[in-house]
Amino acid sequence: MAFAGKVWRLLVGIKDALALVFLLLFFVALFAVLSARPNPGVVREGALLLDINGSVVEEVAPIDLMQLVLSDTLPLREYAARDLIEAIDGAAADERVKVLALDLTGFLGGGAVHLAEIAGALDRFSAAGKPIYTYAYAYSDDGMLLASHSDEIWVDPMGGVAISGPGGERPYFGDALERFNITANVYRVGTYKSAVEPYTQDSMSPEARENISQIYTALWQEWLANVTSARPQADIDLVTGDVGGWLAASSNDIAEASLAAGLADRIGSREEWGERIATEVGEDEWSDQPGAFASTGFDPWLAEVRRSREFGTEGHIAVITVDGEISDGEAGPGSAGAARISRLLDDALNDDLDGLVVRINSPGGTVTGSETIRRAIMRHREAGTPVAVSMANTAASGGYWIATPGERIFAEPETITGSIGVFLIVPSFEELLAEYGVATDGVRTTGLSGQPNVLAGFTPEADAVLQASTSNFYSRFLALVSQARGITPERADELGQGRVWDGGAARQLGLVDQFGDLPTAIAWTAERAGLEAGSYEVDYLGSDIPSYDTLLARLLMGNDEASEEGARDIASIFARREVARLGEAISGIDRLMAVEGVQARCLECALVPGSRGTISNQVGNGTWLALFSKLGLD
Repeated sequence: MAFAGKVWRLLVGIKDALALVFLLLFFVALFAVLSARPNPGVVREGALLLDINGSVVEEVAPIDLMQLVLSDTLPLREYAARDLIEAIDGAAADERVKVLALDLTGFLGGGAVHLAEIAGALDRFSAAGKPIYTYAYAYSDDGMLLASHSDEIWVDPMGGVAISGPGGERPYFGDALERFNITANVYRVGTYKSAVEPYTQDSMSPEARENISQIYTALWQEWLANVTSARPQADIDLVTGDVGGWLAASSNDIAEASLAAGLADRIGSREEWGERIATEVGEDEWSDQPGAFASTGFDPWLAEVRRSREFGTEGHIAVITVDGEISDGEAGPGSAGAARISRLLDDALNDDLDGLVVRINSPGGTVTGSETIRRAIMRHREAGTPVAVSMANTAASGGYWIATPGERIFAEPETITGSIGVFLIVPSFEELLAEYGVATDGVRTTGLSGQPNVLAGFTPEADAVLQASTSNFYSRFLALVSQARGITPERADELGQGRVWDGGAARQLGLVDQFGDLPTAIAWTAERAGLEAGSYEVDYLGSDIPSYDTLLARLLMGNDEASEEGARDIASIFARREVARLGEAISGIDRLMAVEGVQARCLECALVPGSRGTISNQVGNGTWLALFSKLGLD
């Protein structure tokens, strides 16, 4: 029996070992599958089909698998602007691609700088003698900007074009906080640092109104210049002036009205649009769907372009991306976790870099996180590495803080920058508790004992310390700007005070050095390092980190097929905007309660599309009910 017991235990051990081996093999296989990158598929002669079903961003954020499991909706797809540009430029030079088919039905927009850069790629495609045909059920401002660079703009008979222009309202909580006896303890420096106004007032201050009006005017003029230059026949004054009269002239048929205003060339369904393209590139022999044409989708095409891409071997330029709100931790990609970014920069110190480009698309965030990133960049400067800064849609407040180590700062006219100022908001509930008969009592040895106390309120000593800390951070900010831009601290203060600037004004004031996109900044850095064009490799730091969501993204969101969920007409565009505004109210409450320390953050930038941390990015495809649920109103 003892022998039989030993044999049995041996068999059980073997069984358990085999189970562990097979389990290990399963997870290894799962890791390999989920980490898989898109491989070059079959690239066919015909059209490049760009079905942009989502939003354009600087850096694609990974899918949160836990959130995906718990959510009842699929995440919206994000497209990195540089990926779209690379695909379009590759198609312009490839004889297999005859036509660019741009489907914007599911397009959710992007930042002004990103869209202008993509529009430039579309112009280069057209310059190669290849036509662009664009279709959408309905167009808003962002979609119209891209579509205007097409040879033919198609709109569905049930759709149309709605041009809104930049602007809108934001929630102000001052009266609400007073009603509920919640005290917003505000510490700030800067006449124009209006980030705190939503928590202290019920409307915008004259200074904030003046500042944001100038920003909106600059963005609107850039949009008008871009669209009317590409499409001179577009009568924007007509469609934004007497909207009712414009629509009534076409019997309230928005598609016909869009055609009459020069915003569209053809009215037809997606099937008819596909048939039009098929006359030039041929029908899709692999599909019997109506309107199918010979084409290659975005994912396989981009993989093909990258597979055939050649790198130089004489130099190494690195690009570090700071995208989204700046925090102190490991957040990202798609969010600027300072610990993660500084680690990437420090690891690159051992890579013998010839140059570093800091790509910023951030409205700022915590002062400590911004300083952590700035110090990591400075370590490269101290090592003798040329450093350039490339600003995307937004590089404001903390985003400008981390730009100060740059030897040369590049921006675009549509860039939002500046906002040199800091603030701190801490809520306290002493009046609310008193209303319900809750008192606080205790013993202090100093005025700072037990402070700051959000239940009992703040003592004068606590107020003094918090304001002094905020003022000190602002002085530090001014010193960095003064040293970086070669100006006096007094002049830095004149340009600061929390005021937000557009790229054109920032260039005139000396806050940026020249206009230019990311490739321009990379080329300058390479020249500064003594490298000839095409002789160096460009490495995007952090882009080689394994991503477990790549296959999930393709399986759940599709490669190029537009989602059929939800309405796609003009009303749906307006509805998404209103859902985003409700999300802004919820996010504002969350931000008040978070108390993340002294902030170098441009909350005004949340009103400007394309800045990570804006509500359009946070809300995603949320519904009214989902947002009410977050408020606890379901």
